[in-house]
Parts: sequence; structure tokens; C-alpha cells
Amino acid sequence: MRYASLLALGAVLIAGAASAQRQPAADQPDVTTEITASRAAARQFGGTLQDALQQAVQVGGPVNGIAVCHDRAGQIAADLSSKLNMIVGRTSLRLRNPANAPDNWELAVLKQFEARKAQGEPADTLEFSAVIDDEQGQKTFRYMKAISTAAPCLTCHGEAINPEVDARLKALYPNDQARGFREGELRGAFTIAKPLQ
Repeated sequence: MRYASLLALGAVLIAGAASAQRQPAADQPDVTTEITASRAAARQFGGTLQDALQQAVQVGGPVNGIAVCHDRAGQIAADLSSKLNMIVGRTSLRLRNPANAPDNWELAVLKQFEARKAQGEPADTLEFSAVIDDEQGQKTFRYMKAISTAAPCLTCHGEAINPEVDARLKALYPNDQARGFREGELRGAFTIAKPLQ
């Protein structure tokens, strides 16, 4: 009887601890709203970029699409950042544009995504968020959403790239590492940062 009571007490304590872990700590903000806003920002950035790429390819073929990533992607991210009052971008472990190099936090998350993908999680479901202290001690909400390689991406990021596309990529990105991907592989991630009040 005493053993049963101890088991019941243990179950209550475990349930209470699990419940407490789901609540934000008193000094941590509830980030549910930030996660929702960040997911929407990543979708908007990806959608806007994809629409611009599709239009460019329809007008002038895949080589014309390269110009969107080279000339317009940064401006699309900057405009969205200003509009949403957050920093919106993309990064990868295998960079094409060195301006998109990951910071230390992003690098750790990208490696975590690679490990999770290796354990069987689909690339298009991977996301991660945290509240961190930046270099100035400002609490900042950080979010990353994995970019899965879709079939249209293989034109510029795949294993067999058209010679004309290949020549243009080499001219614009002499140190290009963002090629050799297969459909469904983790190509990189959208990254969001927002200072918290």
C-alpha cells in the first residue's frame, strides 16, 4: 500500500514538472506569438522569392532566374525586414553567396537540422527557435525554418546543371558550394531575428 502511494506521488510530481516545463520561465517571454510571426515571415520571404524566380525563368529561362537570387533576393529580404520589424534572411552550410554566411547560432542550428534529417525527419518540417542574449545583452528571439530542395531548385542547385547556367553561376559565385543537391535534401534555412522589449 505504501509503495502504491509513493508511485502515485511520483506520478503527480512528474506530471507537475512536465506541466511546469511547458510554461515560460518568469524571466522569459512567451514566444508563441513570435514563432507564429516568424513562420509567416519565412513563408512570405520564400513565396516572394519563388514568385520572382518563376517570373524571371518564364521570361528568360534559368539563366535569367539566377539574376533574381543575385540581384533581388537581398532587397526582398531587406524590404520584408523593414516591413515586419525583424531581420529576415537565409543561410546554409553550403553557401553560394558569402553574404549569407551563418553566424555561430545559425551554424549550430543548421548542424542540428542536419542531424535531425539524418535521423529521419523530413527537411521541410525542421524548425527551431530560442530566446538568446545578443552581444549587447539584448534579448533576441531567433527562429530558423529549413529549406528543402524542391525539384525546380535542381536547375541551379542539382547534380547536373546546364552548361549555360553553370557558366553564369561560376561567373557570379566563384566559390559556389550550393550545388550537388538532390530533391528533399536540406539546402539551408530561412533565418529570423527580432529584438525583444
